[in-house]
Amino acid sequence: MRKSELYAAVIRYFEREMPVVDTELEYGSTFQLLVAVVLSAQCTDKRVNMVTPRLFADYPTAEVMAEASPEVIFEYIKSISYPNNKAKHLVGLSQMLMEKYGGEVPDTLEQLTALPGVGRKTANVIQAVVWGKAAMAVDTHIFRVSRRLGLVPPSCTTPYAVERELVKHLPADIIPRAHHWLLLHGRYVCQSRTPKCDKCGLCDICKNVRMKKVGK
Repeated sequence: MRKSELYAAVIRYFEREMPVVDTELEYGSTFQLLVAVVLSAQCTDKRVNMVTPRLFADYPTAEVMAEASPEVIFEYIKSISYPNNKAKHLVGLSQMLMEKYGGEVPDTLEQLTALPGVGRKTANVIQAVVWGKAAMAVDTHIFRVSRRLGLVPPSCTTPYAVERELVKHLPADIIPRAHHWLLLHGRYVCQSRTPKCDKCGLCDICKNVRMKKVGK
């Protein structure tokens, strides 16, 4: 199967199986989504969603959070992974948003990644979810699924390499949804240790499945 045919088949499958997709993080504004995504690094969305309601109730905007201390924010997020660093990042990015952008979240990769605690993946999530830009955020799920399906070659050994390969072959208007498709597929079906191949509708075109059969 040619790469173009593989991508077309994968897109058809997800358009049928997941016609409507969105982030599982809960938020009420672009600022709150940014906070939630920062908190979600090396942490589950489920855990983040347990923490953010109380945090957002008391610190709903950059203006309010900029006045807090990292020690105070820590108490809200201490059940999250790396709470000390993330508390410092949240206060720091809130202060920068107030100083440079009037409390609003900017929309470019360069501006977003200049904020404390915001890397390329987080910036791409914001760009895709909020503004529908053709930005592909590659997390561990997307990295794994893309390589297993054969959407990217084995030479793509970093998240950035996977991102570039996916963006090169996916139609721009599909990319914001494709991020969620691959992420959710990895989270619930194509799991790291025990992939649920018996529940996957992509087995017939999956490179990893074909390799296992050859190995037998």
